[in-house]
Amino acid sequence: MEQEWKQKLDQFRELNKKIKSYNEAVALMAWDLRTGAPRKGAAARAEALGMLSTEAFKLGTSKEMGELLASLNRPEVLEQLSDIDRRTVLDVQEDYDRSIKIPADKFQSYMVLTAHSETLWEDAKENSDFAGFEPNLTEIVAKTQEFIDYWGPRATRYDTLLHMYEPDLTSEKLDEVFGRLKARLVPLVEAIQASPNKPDTEFLNQLFDKGQQEKFGLFLLKEMGYDFEAGRLDESVHPFMIGLNTGDIRVTTNFIQDDVTSSIFSCLHEGGHALYEQNLNPELEGTPLATGTSMGIHESQSRFWENMVGRSRGFWEHYFKDLQQHFPQQFDNVTPEQFYRAVNKVENSLIRIEADELTYNLHIIIRYEIEKMLFNDNLSVKELPRIWNEKYEQYLGIVPPNDGVGVLQDVHWSGGSFGYFPSYSLGNMYAAQFANTIRKEIPNFDELIAKGEFTPIREWLTEKIYRYGKSRKPAELIKDITGEDLNPDYLADYLESKYKAIYGL
Repeated sequence: MEQEWKQKLDQFRELNKKIKSYNEAVALMAWDLRTGAPRKGAAARAEALGMLSTEAFKLGTSKEMGELLASLNRPEVLEQLSDIDRRTVLDVQEDYDRSIKIPADKFQSYMVLTAHSETLWEDAKENSDFAGFEPNLTEIVAKTQEFIDYWGPRATRYDTLLHMYEPDLTSEKLDEVFGRLKARLVPLVEAIQASPNKPDTEFLNQLFDKGQQEKFGLFLLKEMGYDFEAGRLDESVHPFMIGLNTGDIRVTTNFIQDDVTSSIFSCLHEGGHALYEQNLNPELEGTPLATGTSMGIHESQSRFWENMVGRSRGFWEHYFKDLQQHFPQQFDNVTPEQFYRAVNKVENSLIRIEADELTYNLHIIIRYEIEKMLFNDNLSVKELPRIWNEKYEQYLGIVPPNDGVGVLQDVHWSGGSFGYFPSYSLGNMYAAQFANTIRKEIPNFDELIAKGEFTPIREWLTEKIYRYGKSRKPAELIKDITGEDLNPDYLADYLESKYKAIYGL
């Protein structure tokens, strides 16, 4: 009997490695598509992506996979498996149960649609052409609604999508934590707007050579511990991190000539994602567990490195001289303190990825509320620009002058990633809660940042978070590390403390 399940386990591992190989090919093609592949080949590439993704999908929902899971997912077998094998079986079972409900031809047409739509979105964004992109987005929403019907809606239709990115998260829970966050952040934003003690940012309004921006981005990635033998930096319209395997974790940024801070903080952000996946337990390679446990935890790492490290006073006391060396003319008469205050200026703005730490969460709440309207209330895609603009006026007091900097600014919906956006604010909350614990366990945390000594911090994160990959659920991690469930008060405490000091409140 034991010999039989051990043989099934070997077959199960091999099948998962095969699926992983298909997914690696898909990821490589997707990376190429978004980092400079010839436009004329985009449609054919989308077809190829759809076909390869479907082959992986078929393997994951095959009769063989079903039989292997039936053999292994039994109490008497599970208790004899290693922790990694047991959690792999349970993770694959959940994915199998969800995926088996989707016909393969429907999956393939969806993958082709989204792969092609991401390319179309780039043009639509550049030309502020929502009308031209609307048919594709309408089809993506319709197909997603169809998939929800196949899966079976959870508490709400939107909750079904949230679960894909943050297991067991509900909109009821999100409404609660977002409500608590808003109650503390909105008065803080109002107090800051009324403060006369505003940072000077005029010196940021200059031109910055893109080549020098790239050199500085590469420098920062290396400083934080990004392994360039296991990754690379490229340029894309929308910055992202993509993992091909544990030895190939790539990041991108976007170099904007009149905004040097955009590439700086996107490098730190995507670098945070990459450190997570470059420091997984090597034993997870070839399994579905070789990735982040959830997008909220993943975003906690990108937001931690971007903001709690990269926007700290100590960070710029140490690294401003390096920035000056890359841009001596622009920053000749600027001090580290002036730069620190400038990159932490709070102002209502249009672009999410360039928003300050404080108002960033309002950008996320806007997207969250719109996504709920799309899937729970059947909001028409045609109405998106109007609703988007109304909510920006309501929450931030500004109206986008065009859809390129409005409803078309993010790539996520073109790829079908509905339910993803809340991960960013969840990431902020997780990051603040983790940081509170780090400061207790590494008392000289802020001093290490001010010295550019990140190894102890990275080792702590590896020990507590990175090495587990997807083998621990997000609720397990946050409870094991901090001793309590998700608590938005840590983020509010951090933001109040930081910005009251900056603005003299």
